[in-house]
Amino acid sequence: MHPPGILHRSALTITASVFCCVSPIVYGADWPQFLGPARDGTTVDTVRVPFADQGPSRLWNKRIGQGFAGPVIADGKVVLFHRVGDEEVVEALDRETGKPLWRQAYPTAYSDDFGFDEGPRGTPCVRGGRVVTFGADGRLTCLSLADGKPLWQVDTKAQFRADKGFFGPACSPLIEGALVLLNLGGKDGAGVAAFAIDTGKLAWKHTDHEAGYASPVTAGEPTRRLALFFTRSGLVGVEPNSGKLRFEFPWRARMHASVNAASPVVDGDQILLTSSYGAGAVLLRMKPGGGGVDKVWSGDDSLSAHYATPVKHGAFLYGFHGRQESGTRLRCIEWSSGKVRWEMEMKAGTIAAAGDKLVVLTETGELTIASATPDAFHPLARAQVLGSGTRAPFALSDGVFVARDKAQIVAFDLRP
Repeated sequence: MHPPGILHRSALTITASVFCCVSPIVYGADWPQFLGPARDGTTVDTVRVPFADQGPSRLWNKRIGQGFAGPVIADGKVVLFHRVGDEEVVEALDRETGKPLWRQAYPTAYSDDFGFDEGPRGTPCVRGGRVVTFGADGRLTCLSLADGKPLWQVDTKAQFRADKGFFGPACSPLIEGALVLLNLGGKDGAGVAAFAIDTGKLAWKHTDHEAGYASPVTAGEPTRRLALFFTRSGLVGVEPNSGKLRFEFPWRARMHASVNAASPVVDGDQILLTSSYGAGAVLLRMKPGGGGVDKVWSGDDSLSAHYATPVKHGAFLYGFHGRQESGTRLRCIEWSSGKVRWEMEMKAGTIAAAGDKLVVLTETGELTIASATPDAFHPLARAQVLGSGTRAPFALSDGVFVARDKAQIVAFDLRP
């Protein structure tokens, strides 16, 4: 499916030792944003296996509109972002029952050039009692989590003249401190940008990069952060608080008809990028001082992710290899070398790690729970939970699994 900063912060020195002591922010049992509580596809939650013969227990389901935006869960609420008719709709549902709690909507005129889904692509982000969404028309919106009250909205398409690209804006926003970070793709130096969470005013902007479809992540301790943007052109590192541009690393496929869609995967001072279209994967190590990166290894034979961000568990990386439309394989590779440990033919989908288990949801709507082990692919439970066209990432909060396809959103009880 990012002028001078208005926020005055002192510049911070970033050292390699900072990145070796990463302490993820803890959000309890919530799944409040794209890729989960630590924005890395992992959660300490455990899931029940095996399933009963009829599959996991369904808590509720609801008919919904268009979109590839994944659900998120915070404070007992499921936040859904979808398109109904000519409106983009943000609504909150009770996590346990699916009961509607509040609803907000605004007009949209987005039209997909390829006849695909015309709903929003970016997954909402929730933090500090605020919900931030980024729609297919480029509208950045902030609402109150408690009651859905509108707080502010920015028409980034009108203000920054971002290109539509192949499939429209698809970045999942990231709330970092007092800022909202976006892989924006705007003109006049607004390739990546930050906005004040309280007002929506522009805090800083950098590069003339097109956006691509990857969403930003961060590295480092909360007081010494680096925001990482995987744009259409490559990797960009910015100090979010000061707005200082630290480095750019050009990396993309040679062909024009290509995208960078998987978000960077971070471990300490190392960053892994992966893309399809002949690009493959590259492991980078940040230089002391955070002013650049060095290449550790690269190659197209290790992992070539079309759109789903892989997940790191221990010393290994698990993710989908290959183009979605021509056949994919789920792979386990060694983080340090890129060596393939095992692979399994499987339809494309999204993946997360819950404790020592892999949670995989394919485009066909099949849910698989497997052991996160480099020895072999070892499935523990399988069930058909949704229909075809399941592209949106799922959410997992305290054992409650919430996912959507093109027609409905469902919640299943996976609590042990």
